[in-house]
Formats: sequence, structure tokens, C-alpha cells
Amino acid sequence: MIIQLEKNISAEQKADIIAHVKDAKFKVTEVDTQRASYLVGTGKAEVDLRTLGQLPGILDIHRVSDEYKLVSRKWRVRPTVLDLGDGVRIGEGSLSIAAGPCSIESEAQMEKIMQHLVDNDVRLMRGGVFKPRSSPYSFRGLGMDGLKLFHQMARARGIKIVTEVMQVSQVEEMHDYVDVFQVGARNTQNFNLLDALGGVDKPVLIKRGISGTIEELLSSAEYVFSGGNEKLILCERGIRTFETASRNTLDLNAVPILKEKTHLPVVVDPSHGIGIRDYVPTMALAGVMAGADGILYEAHEKPEEAASDGAQTLNFQESERLIRNLRKVYALRQELE
Repeated sequence: MIIQLEKNISAEQKADIIAHVKDAKFKVTEVDTQRASYLVGTGKAEVDLRTLGQLPGILDIHRVSDEYKLVSRKWRVRPTVLDLGDGVRIGEGSLSIAAGPCSIESEAQMEKIMQHLVDNDVRLMRGGVFKPRSSPYSFRGLGMDGLKLFHQMARARGIKIVTEVMQVSQVEEMHDYVDVFQVGARNTQNFNLLDALGGVDKPVLIKRGISGTIEELLSSAEYVFSGGNEKLILCERGIRTFETASRNTLDLNAVPILKEKTHLPVVVDPSHGIGIRDYVPTMALAGVMAGADGILYEAHEKPEEAASDGAQTLNFQESERLIRNLRKVYALRQELE
């Protein structure tokens, strides 16, 4: 069960509620987030929620049978919409577009990409400064110096930053220079990192693990939420299957399933999902029609010269065309709904 507590609840009322929940043979976990205070009760006993819900200090109470409870739509029916400030929102009611390179490479590169985004009214830029690479000899990012420059240039242009955090020690030093922390596919079950991100007041975008299930993705989000941060975004970015014709298999089934199971925003990354530049626009448009709240893709002035992932990166002409078509398809989806 999930119990949402009233903001002005007294210590005595809270203690009384906890005692009643424990008497019903439930384990109680206290969760305090940016928005509210909750008690999460886990157990298998039968309990009358109507009686329990009448206790002083309880604002709302719900029965949630899923292993993931706080991110479940069985509890919070209305979808979560995240406000990043300056008119940038992620969630139902709008289509978010985040574009940029796999890796931040230089000031000149960022200048060109940001101008491309500004020209196309895109307010979110993705780009890695710490890059997890399969080979230790590949370019691994510009680190904190690159992030500080990224932040300075983005702020001057009204652009919000989405970038990957790889380990607990980076969370604090990155905090002031990031708008959305990204948890990459390799770290989706890095529970120490997820716990640390539960303690920050910044949105966290969690990518699905390379071989992860939908429920595992939701459980990863539950870690962050239960740690105190309910500003979450889920990302379908393709999974590893037996298929070798593409880099990964973009599981668009996951989009409507996630939209039914959770109140959190759901975005799609077609660049990693298929890994082939020619097919990225098609899969991006399909992601919108599947119900995604946003699209996250890779763009670079000269993909063939990109430090990483050039084979799945769009050039500016392809990116401009995709942005235009994404908005057309989203408008069509709204008409059909």
C-alpha cells in the first residue's frame, strides 16, 4: 500500500499511522520527496484501507500490488509532467525533443550544434562528457571541464542539458551543471548510483538496460523515487536480442506498456535503438506514434567525423527534417486520440 501523508501531520499522528500499519503485518518504509511524504507498506495480509484511511494525518491511501509501487499508475493515475524551467516541460501534453552528439568534443562543435537546435526551436541538448566505451582506447569524453563549458554555452542560449552520470562520486560535482541526469543502459542496475540520485533535486532519465526487462526498468526508477526524488523519466533505447541486422532491437512495445504501467514520462532513443543512421528517423516517428512523450537522438554537423557513434548520428539536414516530421506526426497523433 501507499499512504500519502498530510503536510501538517504531527509526529504523534505519524507514529500512530505507522503503528496501525505494522499491526496489520506490513513492513513500513518512510519516503520523503521534493513533493510529499509517503509511507510504503509491503506485506501480504488483508487490510481494510477504508478504516486505515480514516486515521488523522492521512491524505490518500492506495493498494498497489506491483513490486514497483511509487512509480505505478495504479497509485497515481494522473501522469507526471516535469517542469525544467524556462518553458521546458517533459511529459504528456507536449512532445519533447532532445538532440546532440554522443560525445561533447570541443567548443566549436558545441557552438554549431547549439545553433542548429536554436534554429529549430529545440530546447534540450543531449551530449556526454563522461562516456562508457566498450574499448578502453576509444574517446571517453572531456570530463568536468567539458561539462562546465557545455553548461555555460547552453545557459546563454536557453538550452537545457541532458548528460550521463556514471558513478556516485560524479553526482555532487556535476549537480550544478546538469538539468537532467542520464543513467545509461550499463548503469540501470547500478543501485548505489540510483540511491545517490534519489538524494538530488534534479530530473533523472533512466535508460532501459541492454538486456533489461520492462519491470527491471520500473524497479530501477523505484529505487530513485524511494530515495526521495520523484522527478523521473524512462527511456526505451533498444535491447540486445539474437538479431544482428541492427545494433539493438528497438522495443516499441515497451512504450504503450510503460504508459499503462507508470505515471512517469516515457521517451525513446532511436539512435541507440537501431544504430543505423538511415533508419533512425523512421524509428523516431514510430516512437511518437507508439505514444512516447519525447525523442532523444544523436546529431552532429559531420557524423563521419564524430568521436563516437557516427554510424547512428544524423547530420544537420537530416536532423532538421526529422524535427519537422516529428512535430507533424505528433500533431496527427493528437488528432487520432
